[in-house]
Amino acid sequence: MDRVYNFAAGPSTMPEEALATAAREMLNYNGTGMSVMEMSHRSKVYQEIFDHTAALVRELMAVPEDYEILLLQGGATGQFAAIPLNLLGAGRSADYIDSGNFAHGALTEAKKYGDIRCVASSREENYRRIPVWNEADFNPDAAYFYITTNNTIFGTRYATLPETGKVPLVADMSSNILSEVYDVRRFGVIYAGAQKNIGPAGLTLVIVRKDLLGHAQPICPKVFDWTIMAEKGSMLNTPPTYAIYMAGLCLEWLKKQGGVAAIEKVNVEKAKLLYDLLDESSFYRPTADPASRSRMNVTFTTPDPDTDAAFVKAAAAHGLANLKGHRLVGGIRASIYNAMPIEGVRALVRFMKDFETEHR
Repeated sequence: MDRVYNFAAGPSTMPEEALATAAREMLNYNGTGMSVMEMSHRSKVYQEIFDHTAALVRELMAVPEDYEILLLQGGATGQFAAIPLNLLGAGRSADYIDSGNFAHGALTEAKKYGDIRCVASSREENYRRIPVWNEADFNPDAAYFYITTNNTIFGTRYATLPETGKVPLVADMSSNILSEVYDVRRFGVIYAGAQKNIGPAGLTLVIVRKDLLGHAQPICPKVFDWTIMAEKGSMLNTPPTYAIYMAGLCLEWLKKQGGVAAIEKVNVEKAKLLYDLLDESSFYRPTADPASRSRMNVTFTTPDPDTDAAFVKAAAAHGLANLKGHRLVGGIRASIYNAMPIEGVRALVRFMKDFETEHR
């Protein structure tokens, strides 16, 4: 078996074309006689790689010119702190929706740095749905309003976005960025860890409206200060050079697929294949509320935990890898990010039908 269908939640499967190009260029990038991972980040050759990657982000997401694109380290978890440190000035507050494990983590971290309100939560329901919010509860004078657009662990997604008026909407898009079309102007800040739809782990993308720069708290570390990073071209310190190069290769692949609008259609089709099977089956039980179902992370169970474990083991033997659900949910999770081909989803559906027949 050369390659499996990798349903891991992240780090996740990547386009084979990107991996093959990286392998081919590993020892000698573009005639330089060295690997990208050996290059100085201050060199002209590497600056071209960096600029190309940032330009692809701007093109694929239609990022307006009044937004900065930062390519940083620290992961999405680092931005849990960076957001209040950059946006939450003295005497200000921010509103959060608690829709899952990572949203809750961001909420908890932000409380270290100022007045944070939770305006809606589905925590008591084990995050099986995106919580219902009442826009009358939103603070019109808040410094920002925070959401996590897709819940990797519990398999939920915002079908609609909250209307926040003049309050900047901040979104963690780590697990569904570039998988569907968003109007960037709806947001003050978008950020994402790379290891789902952008590239390998180690890179964090931050897209921030320029008028939100320049307001960092005095205690903000300089590596988290978006203004300093923007001024330094994301190179205050050494950026994650190889991860940025790999992200560029993955973004080139996405552009060849027709961009975000085209891949969204494929993602809708992939998710429909799985959810149609789950809805028709009396053996499998989807865990997310139908109105909140994620297109990226499909979560479900079989009749009991022992059968869940048998499913995961048998699937792996059939080349369908990393289907075990997160410990907070259990069961099974199929992460079907951009680079998961529809053939992989079809193979999973065939296996699921056969497994149900054998274990019913």
